[in-house]
Amino acid sequence: MRGGDSLPGKRYLNRRAFLHGSGLILAGASAPGVLASMAMAGEEGDGPSPVLRLGLLTDVHHADRDPAGTRHYRDSLLKVREAVGALNDAGADRLIHLGDLIDAGNTREDEIVHLKTIEAELAQFQGERHYVLGNHCVAGLTKEEFFEHTAARSPHISFDHGPFHFVTLDACFREDGVAYGRNNFDWTDANIPPGQLDWLSDDLERSDKPTLVFVHQRLDGEGQPQHTIRNAADVRAVLGQSGKVLAVVAGHGHQNAYHLVDDIHYCVLRAVVEGPGAENGAYATMDLFADTSIRLTGFREQESYAAWRPRTVQRANGYAW
Repeated sequence: MRGGDSLPGKRYLNRRAFLHGSGLILAGASAPGVLASMAMAGEEGDGPSPVLRLGLLTDVHHADRDPAGTRHYRDSLLKVREAVGALNDAGADRLIHLGDLIDAGNTREDEIVHLKTIEAELAQFQGERHYVLGNHCVAGLTKEEFFEHTAARSPHISFDHGPFHFVTLDACFREDGVAYGRNNFDWTDANIPPGQLDWLSDDLERSDKPTLVFVHQRLDGEGQPQHTIRNAADVRAVLGQSGKVLAVVAGHGHQNAYHLVDDIHYCVLRAVVEGPGAENGAYATMDLFADTSIRLTGFREQESYAAWRPRTVQRANGYAW
């Protein structure tokens, strides 16, 4: 598996983040040609190889629309094309899009055209694809229509790959439990309904693997309250009680963000739609290591993070990874 330095269009880091236990330590800028510091010691190639590499994208907002503020909807097509090609070159095993794949069209038919167009670009990825539902995915469409025109399988799913377990969540529900669809919601009213929360608890209990969770809206409870799931505290309690969740990755906020909450890493990824031209794209690889180390390498406007926890860490349920 080739390292991230081989990717075209790499934006060299303007910071390096080392997540060591419960601390975040910022170091100086990296020199050209140097990736984020390894999850273990040393530079890329000196440490162990990852057992799994994911490709990550969020908030593409593809639409045939003129720019609005910082959002350049038409430019997302070329940004995604670059990202998919780069992730293929990097040998990513799976691609996860974290929501808001499309933006508004004048009609339902327009939005289906937007969806088919951007899905054709994602379909060039040479591995399995996973889709998290975002509020814009189901503003003019129903969830069923989104599934019909993408490779998405279900609003929330779980799966295993090697020694890791993965969960995608669907927070596109109103507080009264009604699912988003066809402009029947306020985007600030995002919730994980009780049935899905029970499913999450049962799913985590059944798994014996270290777990990563993917969701569109924020769960960390740190900043951007309008972008945060309303019952985020209840969801975090389930994640924390399992003792198995390493990290939660989200989109929706459009800007890079990181917080460590109750020993779980929460990362918000940069939106693809922000800014004109390929130079303002954003995508990442997430490398997972046998000792549960995580390295997220960002490209273009996406930040990079290296996270690690010692093998002897005892989790809440008694597991030691």
